[in-house]
This record gives sequence, structure tokens and C-alpha cells, in this order.
Amino acid sequence: MAKKNTPEEDCCDMRGMLGFLILFLLSKKKMHGQELSEEIRKRKGCRPSPGTIYPALKNLKEAGLIKESRKGKTIGYSLTKEGKTGLKSAKQKFCRIFIGVIR
Repeated sequence: MAKKNTPEEDCCDMRGMLGFLILFLLSKKKMHGQELSEEIRKRKGCRPSPGTIYPALKNLKEAGLIKESRKGKTIGYSLTKEGKTGLKSAKQKFCRIFIGVIR
């Protein structure tokens, strides 16, 4: 039986914000999938599943916003030049949309 979400989880599930959050975190430092998952858990309160985070990483890579580098079995992710530009635009859009919520 599936776990029922709390009203807060239903209201603020942030599914549409995952790509933005990944780009933001990678702007701070290069990370692998588990590190990203842990950082998202710290901010959101729950850890995204591998079935959520890795497709998001794949989409960002296919869009040219992130690149990967392998070290053994570990794949690290970092922003591309396009990813830095995209994040800057996304931050501006985020502020336009949500500035009234913060005030």
C-alpha cells in the first residue's frame, strides 16, 4: 500500500523544481548522484529516489546543462557553460515568480 502524503507534501512536492535544485547544487561544487540526493534531503526533508534523480540528471545532461566525469565506478556531475547561463536565467525567473511569497 502506497504511503499517503501529508498536506504539506501534496502542496509543496517540488517535482518541477528538481532540475533547478540540481543545477543550483552543482553550481556550488561537483557532486555525484548520492551527494545530490543527500543535499536535496537536507533541504526538502526527504530523499529523492534513484528513479527520480537519475532521470533528471540524464535530462540535464542531454540538454547540455551538465557534464559527467567518471572516476572508477563513480560518476561526478558539474555544470557546463550553458548550465551556468541556464541557472542564472532560472534564478531570475524563480525570483519573478516567487518574490511576493517571500515578502
